[in-house]
Amino acid sequence: MAKAVDTNGKPYNRTLMVVVLLIGTFCTVLNQTILTTAFPTLMKAFDISTSTVQWLTTGFLMVNGIMIPISAYLSNRFNSKWLYISAMIIFEAGTVLAFIAPNYGTLLAGRLVQAVGVGIAMPLLQTLMLTIFPASSRGAAMGLAGIVIGVAPAIGPTLSGWIIDSYSWRDLFGMIIPIVAIVIIMAFFWMKSVIKTENPKLDWLSVAMSTIGFGSLLYGFSSVGDDGWTSVKVLSMLAIGVVVIALFVWRQLTMKTPFLQLRVFKSSEFTIAAILSSVVMIAMTGVEMVLPLYMQIVHGMSAFHSGLALLPGALMMAVMSPITGQTFDRMGARRLSIAGMFLLAAGTIPFVMITKTTPTIYITFLYAVRMFGISMVMMPVTTAGMNALPFDLISHGTAVNNTTRQVATSIGSAILVSVLSNVTKAQMPGHHVLTETPLAYKVRAINATLSGYHATFWVAVGFCILGFFLAFFLKGSNRSSAAVTSDTAAGLKTTTDNGGEA
Repeated sequence: MAKAVDTNGKPYNRTLMVVVLLIGTFCTVLNQTILTTAFPTLMKAFDISTSTVQWLTTGFLMVNGIMIPISAYLSNRFNSKWLYISAMIIFEAGTVLAFIAPNYGTLLAGRLVQAVGVGIAMPLLQTLMLTIFPASSRGAAMGLAGIVIGVAPAIGPTLSGWIIDSYSWRDLFGMIIPIVAIVIIMAFFWMKSVIKTENPKLDWLSVAMSTIGFGSLLYGFSSVGDDGWTSVKVLSMLAIGVVVIALFVWRQLTMKTPFLQLRVFKSSEFTIAAILSSVVMIAMTGVEMVLPLYMQIVHGMSAFHSGLALLPGALMMAVMSPITGQTFDRMGARRLSIAGMFLLAAGTIPFVMITKTTPTIYITFLYAVRMFGISMVMMPVTTAGMNALPFDLISHGTAVNNTTRQVATSIGSAILVSVLSNVTKAQMPGHHVLTETPLAYKVRAINATLSGYHATFWVAVGFCILGFFLAFFLKGSNRSSAAVTSDTAAGLKTTTDNGGEA
């Protein structure tokens, strides 16, 4: 491997830089799901509903989705060392705010500030890893990134459960504060600027349109649990979201220097990879939000034990991510993705038949099977998508892929929680049953809750089956071993150079 040099031609220690990137980004991405098993505790602490508390995750993911395309501009505009340090400082500020939060509103504000830092740090990690490693090693490098992007959210529920049972929900944030402080100090010494900077202009109208469009969609889907699918508020928010996003897409395709380079979707390989990674993230994050609720509400398990049941799956992800990265370097993404999506679907289908007596070991096994499948898909398809683009479009491709994935994940997770809330509420027995026959009420309430989980998992199965069929359209060749020279890449480059000429 060639000696690593920064933008000034000075050599640097690639290993130490990767260590800083992985530790820092692990802390930030961990926060996507660290509150999952804490939801019941937070619902009691702040007297809020399931639909309200899920904003701590979906709102977090939504701000990520809004920030990620801005990160493409920032990575081209500012020194990558100082950009990473700034992202970590912003994240630290949000963590402190959440730690001291006296009420739900302040906690949510802290989460959204955290999300700004994560929205910069996460795509920057991928861009930097693809920049500092040669094409022949990108699969292994992205496998390391996969440990962060995949394992951190996967381990969140277990860690969250242990802390909730042993300490306070505030310690979920308190434990991260000193680690991030150390990472910031390390970054001053070991982070280097490795991306050449330019002076692009930021299109604020595009920023506003993406914020309004994607935000309206998320708000609409998130409101279904409380207001129902036929609510005027829900339908109007969804309509506004669709219209504004359509205008946003039109603007990006007609601008000479777009805010979000949507022309990368001209590459069919990149497009399929982006959709697949989105489906996988929805399947992972959505189920991670729902399963702990099921185990705590239906089985009466503690937060720690509900999180512990998911730990083998998280460990499976940790072990398999670097292995699947190296396997991708040898055999490409297609066969890995087909096998992975099959396992993901096979591990999800049995969840539609869970009952109040389903053994915990059964849930743990199925969850581990799902995570095994996810590890075979997530980073290999992301790497395949990036390798389908010319080198100078990688930062744009990373931004588009991450934006698509985060927005899809936040909306997909909101849909799953909304289905859970809506179906449960629709089948819940009337209050008169509680006063007349309390025992019958309890039985019917549990059955209504289980119906909500069954419907939610059917939706998750639908996502998995969609991903399974899409995997067959990936190309079988391994494209990580050479620079991109295909006609598609050349067409992308020409289109970009011509400022949007078709």
